[in-house]
Amino acid sequence: MACGVNRINEKQINTHLNDNLGKADADFVRGHTGFVIGGVPPLGHVESIITLIDEDLLQFREIWAAAGHPRAVFQLIPEELVQMTKGRVICVK
Repeated sequence: MACGVNRINEKQINTHLNDNLGKADADFVRGHTGFVIGGVPPLGHVESIITLIDEDLLQFREIWAAAGHPRAVFQLIPEELVQMTKGRVICVK
């Protein structure tokens, strides 16, 4: 999960995953999460996934995340995101 202004550095992420990051198509996303692109929430996926959280998100008092539909979001604080996803906070730039 990345801060909206940040561009993901794929090489940086590859080092955290010990694998090569690739672009997921719509079928892959829906098959692994149960949600469509643009609406994938941070939890409730059909499969267990690794969650990497942009350290820049921690600077905000509140953040908004997709809520299962491209037109739905919910508000939370960064610490809740880390707790609920058991995500690893990293530099994504």
